Amino acid sequence: MKRLGFSLVLAAATLADGAAWAAEKQAVVQGVADHALRTEIERAISDEKTAPASRIDARRRARAAADSAISLLRSEGYYDYSVEPDIGEGDHPQALVKIDPGPRSVLAPAVVEWVGDQPSPGAVAAAVKSVALKPGAPARAADVIAAEGRVLGAIEQLGYADAKAEGRAVVVDHADQTVHATFKLAAGPLVKLDGVKLESKGRTRRAWLNHLIPWKTGDVYDPKQVAELERRLLDTQVYDSVTVTLSPTPNADGLRPVIVGLADRSRLTLDASAGYSTTEGGDIDLKLSQYDHFGLGDTVAYELRYGAINSRVGVELDLPHFWNPGQTLTTDADFFQNVTNAYRETGFQVLGDLTQRYGKTTYFTRGASVTATQVEDFATGVINIVSFRVLGAFALDRTDNALDPHRGFKLEARAEPTLVTEDENLAYLKLQAQFSTYLPIQFFGENVLAGKLHVGSIIGGDVPGVPASDRFYAGGGGSVRGYEYQSVGPYYTGVNDNNVPIGGLSLVEASAELRHSFTNTIGGVLFFDTGSVSEQTYPDFHHTLSAVGVGVRYNLGFAPIRADIAFPLQQANGASQQAFQIYLSIGQSF
Repeated sequence: MKRLGFSLVLAAATLADGAAWAAEKQAVVQGVADHALRTEIERAISDEKTAPASRIDARRRARAAADSAISLLRSEGYYDYSVEPDIGEGDHPQALVKIDPGPRSVLAPAVVEWVGDQPSPGAVAAAVKSVALKPGAPARAADVIAAEGRVLGAIEQLGYADAKAEGRAVVVDHADQTVHATFKLAAGPLVKLDGVKLESKGRTRRAWLNHLIPWKTGDVYDPKQVAELERRLLDTQVYDSVTVTLSPTPNADGLRPVIVGLADRSRLTLDASAGYSTTEGGDIDLKLSQYDHFGLGDTVAYELRYGAINSRVGVELDLPHFWNPGQTLTTDADFFQNVTNAYRETGFQVLGDLTQRYGKTTYFTRGASVTATQVEDFATGVINIVSFRVLGAFALDRTDNALDPHRGFKLEARAEPTLVTEDENLAYLKLQAQFSTYLPIQFFGENVLAGKLHVGSIIGGDVPGVPASDRFYAGGGGSVRGYEYQSVGPYYTGVNDNNVPIGGLSLVEASAELRHSFTNTIGGVLFFDTGSVSEQTYPDFHHTLSAVGVGVRYNLGFAPIRADIAFPLQQANGASQQAFQIYLSIGQSF
């Protein structure tokens, strides 16, 4: 108890000392009526840990505070100021700074002058337009500096890669309180591009690298195109580092090559991951990846997965920028087995997908797959099927972080026309869409309000015609938490079928989470999940179940470790119901 008392006293003393330090400025500001300006001046003045030791120390502090105040006033356009350092009475007086900011100067029309050869008329017009300093606006120094940067950027975009500032003249007219800014710029020659010059030895093929170049020899330099080449190389994820820079000197033809430096990542990596939930059991996933084996920015991944529900062994080949830059070919072949409460599925699958990227995070995928499986529906028996499937999918990500978003939204949609042959002959269309949104909220710290809506429908099929493995199910960690895997929805009613989910032709799932950050690494979550599965093509919401829960998050830097506990609000039809379910994984739930 004595130790606790001492700790409390020490903490109180520490807080008191911190409060005193925060309040002890170099000098007290006097004479500024504008509250916003006064606040900015006080922020510019440094803090002191102790009170002045003498009158000499107080005067020193007052002069230093005056210098800080003058710098701030000038940066905000107050050039007709009066700043007087002073001190109070006594042997240990308070340092003072008396300020009359005077009138605030405003901007006069800015001027752009060219040193050396003037660029093209279009570049001149673009430079003048990019100044964007409004006459009569407050003459803030930061605005003038930013305008110079905009001018350089504008002419660089038009091919003048060597453009540079040759100094700016800023003249204050105290008679009418105006500031006249003149930007002096050297445009340099118009730059035209050659191909790329690879200055590193590695596995990458030169012909493939040339395929990624977004410009043609002789094109006018465009910094966006040079940046796009760098992004295309980084998208492959087979390099530890990528550098793309414009050569400082032209070649014999007067063209400037682009210098590319590539540092290959390790040829092989082994990744291991594991997950667990009280309803879905555990799983372990091992993946051996081989990078740039063919010199095409490619990745070959050999995967072995064992889980209570899903197990597979397979190989996947990714070829980025296949045929067209930004387009990735993915081919996959694997043997798999899925064991759920509704069915057991064992089979082999071969697929090929082409995914085209538009912009930074917009993707369109088309593909096809062939699957040969044996499906044992635990209620209706065993069927052998061969499925031919075509895929069209769209994904849009406008979040700030793919694994731990705090703002923005995601939209995904997919359509899969399917033909089933062998024991069953049926054609149907499977549709799915998911929308997630994230909104930062400031109360009692940092919070994120997250929401998700997932809908699906199978058109042209029926139950039990659509194989059990292709129907919709809900419940479990990636769906409606709090319920066993596949337990949300209708069940067979036969004597021996009480615990066999039917699945459905339509699905609706919704989730809402309030995510709170206690520290930079520790967070908590309150969530609500609900979902419904129907045997009809359109949802009837006859089998809707909901749950609430809490979770903790530990931020690893790239993604959080997630631990959730969910409590069901209703009893699932035909399924044994636990009081709660626990889920452990990496990354947010959505």
